[in-house]
Amino acid sequence: MNHPGEVEDEFGVPIPGRILSKDQWTQTALKRLPLNGPLDWPSLFGRTAPIVLDLGCGNGRFTLGSALARPENDHFAADSLPVVIRYATRRANQRGLSNVRFAVRDAQSLLGEYVADGSVAEIHIYHPQPYHDPARGHLRLMTPRFLADVHRALSLSGLLVVQTDHPDYWSYLREILPVFFNFAERDEPWPDAPEGRSRREILSRSRGLRIYRGSGRRRDALDRRSALAAAADLPLPQFLSRGPWCELDDAGE
Repeated sequence: MNHPGEVEDEFGVPIPGRILSKDQWTQTALKRLPLNGPLDWPSLFGRTAPIVLDLGCGNGRFTLGSALARPENDHFAADSLPVVIRYATRRANQRGLSNVRFAVRDAQSLLGEYVADGSVAEIHIYHPQPYHDPARGHLRLMTPRFLADVHRALSLSGLLVVQTDHPDYWSYLREILPVFFNFAERDEPWPDAPEGRSRREILSRSRGLRIYRGSGRRRDALDRRSALAAAADLPLPQFLSRGPWCELDDAGE
């Protein structure tokens, strides 16, 4: 049972924020998406503020930390797995966060159906599933067409942040991301979360795996038609290699 003032931890790393008394808890779960998009951010949050999207948010570690550190921003996080969203919403509720909403939804359909053009300031994607089995390769999220949608959804000079522990996925991404974004790789951990922005990062680093990180601003000179044309000419992510990082994926981490 959690108690007010308690700091939770995961694998020895504190989860951002403290548990508040129950009278300060909030409700952060968006239990039902509207029948027709896009989402109306001011109506959803009750104010107009920059929107930060966390796609494939897992148990919400990044969103919690960012929402606590940046109360001036509103955060919308989604994952296709209901169980991880239950953990995320409980923690956000207990921390009294009013600038967070969580939903059960896959990243591709959320972005394609519910996010209006130029409506978000940042999109964060931490450790997208690589799907090592070639028969499931078509399920990989980070395709050129998806990145064209990320470009569309971001506001002028909006920010994309990407991270993975899979070297082949990263080799692919570092080649195609610069088409849509002024992208730069980052060797060091993020300063706001030196031990890890996500549960997966903490696990991977504990096993000695390298983390590949990068971020980039939207190429504003690239219009929608040109972005779609570029996406159509770029290859899909294809890789067959396996390694120690695969054990985490196969275990569902």
